[in-house]
Amino acid sequence: MNINTNLASAPPSPLPVLLERARQQQLSVTGLFQCAESLNSAGQREQAGELYRSWIAYNDSNPLLHLVYFNYSVTLRQLGDLSGSINALRAALKIEPRFGQGHINLGRALEDAGLTGQAIQQWQAFAEMTAEITPERVTHRLMILQHIGRVLENAGLMEEAEKTLWQAMELRPDKIESGQHWTSLRQRQCKWPTLVPSEHVSARQLLDALSPLTLACYADDPIFQLAKAYRYCTSLVGRPDLTGFARIAPRQKSNTAQRLRIGYVSSDLRDHAVGFALSEVFETHDKSTLEIYAYYCGEARTADATQSRIVSAVDCWRDISMISDSDAARQIIADEIDILIDVNGYTKHARTKIFAYRPAPVIVAFCGYPGTMGSPFHQYIIADEHIIPPGHEIYYSEKVLRIPCNQPVDRKRQIAPRPDRAEVGLPEGAFIFACFNGMQKITAACFARWMTILCATPGSVLWLLSGGEDVDQRLRQAAEQQGVAPERLIFASKAPNPKHLARIGVADLFLDTFPYGAHSTAGDAVTMGLPVLTFPGNGFASRFCASIVAAAGVPELICDGPDDYVGKAIAFAEDRVALSAVRQSLERQRDASVLRDIPALVRRLEQLYWQMQGECERGETPVPDLRNLDVYYEVGVEIMNENIEFDDSAAYRQRYIEKLANWHALSPIPYDDRLWTAEIAPAQ
Repeated sequence: MNINTNLASAPPSPLPVLLERARQQQLSVTGLFQCAESLNSAGQREQAGELYRSWIAYNDSNPLLHLVYFNYSVTLRQLGDLSGSINALRAALKIEPRFGQGHINLGRALEDAGLTGQAIQQWQAFAEMTAEITPERVTHRLMILQHIGRVLENAGLMEEAEKTLWQAMELRPDKIESGQHWTSLRQRQCKWPTLVPSEHVSARQLLDALSPLTLACYADDPIFQLAKAYRYCTSLVGRPDLTGFARIAPRQKSNTAQRLRIGYVSSDLRDHAVGFALSEVFETHDKSTLEIYAYYCGEARTADATQSRIVSAVDCWRDISMISDSDAARQIIADEIDILIDVNGYTKHARTKIFAYRPAPVIVAFCGYPGTMGSPFHQYIIADEHIIPPGHEIYYSEKVLRIPCNQPVDRKRQIAPRPDRAEVGLPEGAFIFACFNGMQKITAACFARWMTILCATPGSVLWLLSGGEDVDQRLRQAAEQQGVAPERLIFASKAPNPKHLARIGVADLFLDTFPYGAHSTAGDAVTMGLPVLTFPGNGFASRFCASIVAAAGVPELICDGPDDYVGKAIAFAEDRVALSAVRQSLERQRDASVLRDIPALVRRLEQLYWQMQGECERGETPVPDLRNLDVYYEVGVEIMNENIEFDDSAAYRQRYIEKLANWHALSPIPYDDRLWTAEIAPAQ
């Protein structure tokens, strides 16, 4: 291998000119490598060797001289000069004794020369030289790099955090924690492609390191999402010591006067999208039949209006953020909770291990996480018919139960006076496309669609939430590369929630992201009268926005796929009358829509809680289906490598079935109730 600069090689100047530049120390190492590589590629290896010799003779004080000797040795090997190559490698190692690749290549050269003993001695010398790199020290270095990366990330220094985490990944690519944060940072910085393997970190290792939440931003693949959640849960939770945690029998409460005791566990019961969503739910619960316990596991808050409101609405508030998972589980057991709701899922500050202790007879995933948990202890998931339509239950390990709309909205949220466009930095006469989703949801394909739309609608602009100056500038450059003037991207700074809500309605059309669409952001947009254009995929995160749009009463904004989405966006920009009719429809249906009928949502939620309780009392609580998920994961990795952004449901399933059939032909796969069923398998 050559040491290179990852830059494209330019045609070299005539050799005499290059030799003179080398003599005058005017040829940089980068320039030397480019010119030598071009000569080698053109079959002029002797000239490349002459250029290296001349450069070395006149640049012996250069700090990268050992790399030049290394590349020179490669050229000499290509010329058949084995002894010259050995001498060049020895010169490189004399300058930089710890140059690992130099030791490796020198040992190989000695072996090729028939000097096997010297080759072994060469390699052993390097092994002894690096003997201080013990497993313990590698572990310590890994931990230090991870801590540095975490601190830099929390400080908003994303570029620096990314570089530090990459060092940790290359040190131990089998340790997934660094990779999880590294990939998330790249998504938040809109660095595409997101996954970039290296000589030390493979594409498979990068895929293995994806967290379930990051995967949801990366691909619309609910089967792989389920398999990933299963692996993630196994890694995260492991097998906790359940000594002293006996399985809790259900309390007989159906058809009695006793209240059902519901516990919600979340780190987001505060000024947060989840806190906003659940505030009115807590206030609307029928306290004559239910007791509501809230278990808060987030960061300490002061003067948080949403948290204060929730504390007032529930029967019991407990802060479990400073106690262990096992102690939190004991507290929940002592509180005699009947049904425990996991609001976090696999999001920040989640306490998944608490649920592994099974501190309540029934455990439910609801509200805060867009997907299946893939765990052996989450028995139900609550969604709606748009997010998980009939037939899509196979993508979830839990039993699916449905409410009218999975996005509760808070009808009591404060909204500031609506600003005019000039106040928020927008041009008065332009058509304003907008997206207020987080930067991590913007993929290269999504951004390309937006640029297609802007190119087709002169005079329009795209209004985005700022990701920070570096990220904003990266998107401006990406726009310019796709033929869109960078000033047509306008970035909104952070604002207090009442002011942010007020400014949303100033835009003309909200463009959703894919595969992870808008959730509470879409609810905010339609509440403020801003139409939201979206297209659903196959998985939870990609279908959520369509659920909100349907619940708001404007299903005509739900597109059939990416091409339909682009076409409708352009059509609305060209037909303001048609768009105005949609806005009027939103406004007319606003208060009577399914989206804002919180009493109906809560009534249905309470019916489901009592249904779960009844099933538990009868011994009918479902057992999570985790069959074949290791196989589905391996098949999913193959499909991930095909980089398919969007598939309709039939094509998506057929792709998996064909690959499962190939696996089955080599090693039989037991039938399951997902895609590899007894009915489908024989036909393959």
